[in-house]
Amino acid sequence: MSTPQLERLQAHCQRLRLYQVAAELPSLLEQAAKAERSYTDFLEEVLRREVQAKTDKHLAMRLAMARFPFQKTLETFDFKVQPSIDVKLIRELGTGRYLEQGENALFLGPPGVGKTHLAVALGITACEQGHRVLFTTAMGLLATLGKALAENRLEDRLKVLAQPQLLIIDEIGYIPIDRQGANLFFQLISRRYEQGSILLTSNQSLGAWGDVFGDPVIATAILDRLLHHSITVNIKGESYRLREKRKAGLFKSPVTAAAHSDS
Repeated sequence: MSTPQLERLQAHCQRLRLYQVAAELPSLLEQAAKAERSYTDFLEEVLRREVQAKTDKHLAMRLAMARFPFQKTLETFDFKVQPSIDVKLIRELGTGRYLEQGENALFLGPPGVGKTHLAVALGITACEQGHRVLFTTAMGLLATLGKALAENRLEDRLKVLAQPQLLIIDEIGYIPIDRQGANLFFQLISRRYEQGSILLTSNQSLGAWGDVFGDPVIATAILDRLLHHSITVNIKGESYRLREKRKAGLFKSPVTAAAHSDS
């Protein structure tokens, strides 16, 4: 093929925004000629590479916009260490059907049992399925809403937070929430109610949320909306971090420590 013709083909690809094909066209043509591929086989390979390139690009964009604190998957979660977790339920959440139905997911359990790992993993899975996701900590979320309120931009911020198909709110309950924060949180939950899914993690049982939000009435109103369409995952067990420290001899469990003190 003449160079002018190749340049024209690449220009056509650029105009059609087939950037991957434009970049790989010379090598694709050379491979096709050597393998004596049919026109249909060649066209299929060209389009497959372009689709894959666009899919990878869009996924990378969704992952960046989600603002995950780290990248972990369901495949890397050690379910054997946390036998209280219903693996079938987690796999069901991994299908993304709960997002299509606008359901919420609540992960409850003590610190260090894998709640955030699972939340991030399900968020990444949702990104791979083509959904928009946003990850935030509870304190980061309330700080953002509080700043928007002070700057008279609360409505705009609530609209932004209502857009992702999945909003992940991590670490509810670690720090008490004041009345303003509770009201702002309620407004967000109400805005997303039956519009988009929320996945949240908390180290507190639902019965303790009245103390977390400093107002049983607001806590009840929040839970009423969250639990209407929801899946709750209760996780029991020891912290991964403490377990590893104990194995290394850097930490003694309360039972072991008490036994040594009595001896």
